[in-house]
Amino acid sequence: MSTLLTALAAAGPLAAGWSVHTMWMRRRLHTARRDPLTGLRTRDGFTCRATVLLKDPRAVVVLADVDHFKQINDTHGHAAGDALLKVTADRLAHYVGRHGVAGRLGGDEFAAVVLDDHGTAADLLAVLHGVLARPADGLDPAVSTTVSLGWVRAADHPGEDLSGLLRRADEAMYAAKQGRAGVRRAGLGRLFATVTGRRSGRRGSRTDAPAVGAVA
Repeated sequence: MSTLLTALAAAGPLAAGWSVHTMWMRRRLHTARRDPLTGLRTRDGFTCRATVLLKDPRAVVVLADVDHFKQINDTHGHAAGDALLKVTADRLAHYVGRHGVAGRLGGDEFAAVVLDDHGTAADLLAVLHGVLARPADGLDPAVSTTVSLGWVRAADHPGEDLSGLLRRADEAMYAAKQGRAGVRRAGLGRLFATVTGRRSGRRGSRTDAPAVGAVA
């Protein structure tokens, strides 16, 4: 009996130490999956949660990009740019709610997956576009811009993974930005343009038009 008690007494500190270590690891993992500026999930954290949500036929993938962000940074400074990103992230997270997920993919680009219960994603995203364009409290009114949105309904492309759906939303977002439409839904046909094409298009070298549908 005394041997058993001695063993248990020796194991106690080890168990406590392991528990503390586990909690520390979980906290580090949580931190690694959260963007330090906006509090949204990082690309890895977003991908993990979004992949689960895409199993739901109501899932809608959204990509958002702040218009003229470099110009804002150059004109008003990086602090103003960071504040604008934080406001955009807060508004996007509020729209997505606890049943969806929002993430910052990098720079001024955000992504989200929402569950469209009533088939009204187009209307709701049009409202979101207006909300994201509102002046931010506490910022100089000159520090304002719009946010271009592209979206795709996962059920329209059965078997397509998150990466493919993000590419489609990306092309729709580019078309919205170029056409100053605000919001675009990815077309149901073949995706002709590539992400590389869209990126080069922002520099003025793109000549082909992406396949996108109407906002509906």
